[in-house]
Order: sequence, then structure tokens, then C-alpha cells
Amino acid sequence: MKRLQLFEFEDFDWLPHDLRSGATNLIKVLHRVVDTSEVLSNLILSVREKVDFNQIVDLGSGSGGPMIETMQKIDEESQDSQITLLLTDLYPNAKAIADIETLKLPNVSYHPESLNALKLDNAPKGLKTMVASFHHMKPSVAKQILDKAEDSGEPLLIYEIAKNNVPILIWWILLPISLIILVIMSLFMTPFVKPLRANQFVFTYLIPLIPIIYAWDGQASLMRTYTFKDVEELLGERKKEKYVWEICDAKKRNGKNAGYYILGYPVK
Repeated sequence: MKRLQLFEFEDFDWLPHDLRSGATNLIKVLHRVVDTSEVLSNLILSVREKVDFNQIVDLGSGSGGPMIETMQKIDEESQDSQITLLLTDLYPNAKAIADIETLKLPNVSYHPESLNALKLDNAPKGLKTMVASFHHMKPSVAKQILDKAEDSGEPLLIYEIAKNNVPILIWWILLPISLIILVIMSLFMTPFVKPLRANQFVFTYLIPLIPIIYAWDGQASLMRTYTFKDVEELLGERKKEKYVWEICDAKKRNGKNAGYYILGYPVK
């Protein structure tokens, strides 16, 4: 596999909550900048044309990511969709839950208990989504997630915002420059965090731990992202004829590439 098994700070349970939420808040800003919600809403509505579901169960939601904006676009584009969104995470974000509850969105809720993406058997029914989180899984775990989705006979949509198409040697050579750029970017992105709390400000500008975490995790995630060939290797030889897999480039309405997706769904 081309993918590298690097670490990300967000993977560790010892990472303080304020730093974890601070980094995921910046990821939310990034998703808004690149308009991930447009890509996801198009994908989800296209999936619904292939398989019926009324609930989206988002795995590894963190601070909510782009899924709330995605639901708003789905509602705008499909008035009778009646789709609900359940956000979940291995480390449920209490502040994110409180923030989402204050929005009082009738079709969005956050599961307060820990949900492991590997234990799909225990997850509520519906379309499972993994947005920019599949790369966190090491190959053995990633393969199990794909296997469990197929065994359950329920649809799974995995979306990655970036593609691992940079030669490894070039990545290592440019890493110091890339980290500096991402740290500087985080300083400009922070004012756009909503809501902007004091701890986000303190650990960005006074004690710059959040920018460091964001920069390293952002660069590590690029090399941890599975390539198309990596995904094909994970899938291997599939024997179930009534469950199919697609691995494709994701595109915006203007035709521009925007990451890629893996879709598994049952067929009659």
C-alpha cells in the first residue's frame, strides 16, 4: 500500500478535550471554505436513488463537520426527503452536542454515547457516512468496516476530502514548509470558528498548541488516505452479488474534482 501508518494527535484518547475540539473546529472551517457540503449533498441524494433510507448515521462526527450544512442543502434540494441525521463519535463532543442542540434543528441530533465505527452491528439503521475519517483506520480495521457494512446489507458512504497522490519522498521534503503554511492558515481561520470560545483563542494565539496539532494532523492525514489501489486491495475478491462497491472521484456541480468517495450498497 502507498498509504503510510502515521499518527494523528486526534487519535489519542489522552488529548485534552479543548485541544481536540479546537482542531476539529478548524476542520469545520476548512469544510465550509471548500464547500464540502455541496459535494456530500449531491452524493447522498444520488445514493438515495439507488437504495432507500430515511436516516443518515454519521460516524466520527467530531464537532459536526460539514454534515449539518449538508442536511440544510438536502432539505433545500429535496423538500420531501424527510431524512434525519444522527451524528456519532468514538469520543462524543459535549460542547458540540450542546451547540447543535441550541440550533433546534428538527432533523439533526447527536448520539451522546460513544459509537465505534468498527461496531456497525450496534449502530442505528440507515446510511452510514464517514467524512474525512476513514483514513484514521489502520488497514485491518478499515477492512473490517467494509466487511461489516457488506454483511449488514446497509449502505456505507465514505468521503475523503483529499487524494493521496503526492510522491512520498516529495511529501517528506516539503513537510517543514507545509507545516508552517498550515500553522499560518490556522491563525487566519480561527476567527471564523463558530462559536469562538476563549479556549480556542488562548490555545491558538497565546499557547499555539491547536495550530501545531492542526498542521501535523492535516499533513499526516494526506499520507494516511487510502489510494484507489489501496481500497481495491482492502476490498479484495468480493463474493456477494447483492452488494456492490464503487470507488470514484467526487465532483462539484461545476465538474471540478473534490476528493473521492467509496460507496457500498445492496442491490435487489
